[in-house]
Amino acid sequence: MTPKDIAPYILRALAEAQTEGRTMDLETLSIAIKVRRGDVRKTVSALHQEGLVDALRLRLSLAGFALGSALLTQELPPIRRPKQVAQKVAAA
Repeated sequence: MTPKDIAPYILRALAEAQTEGRTMDLETLSIAIKVRRGDVRKTVSALHQEGLVDALRLRLSLAGFALGSALLTQELPPIRRPKQVAQKVAAA
């Protein structure tokens, strides 16, 4: 799982929280998107480097909010492969 895979989920979750006036920290964000905290931290750092997230306050920039808001209406692919597919790949 790479930051590129997780980034849309983080942007969407933060945009939803900001729209509702809620704040999030790494723990609540990792619970919301069901990804390990370390992976969330690495992805937030990458998004911070790109200027989409303020990593200290865990708030979206204007560009990040625009992307996150656009993702609210999109159906994102699953972060993890379904177990059946994963088992078939492992068996091959």
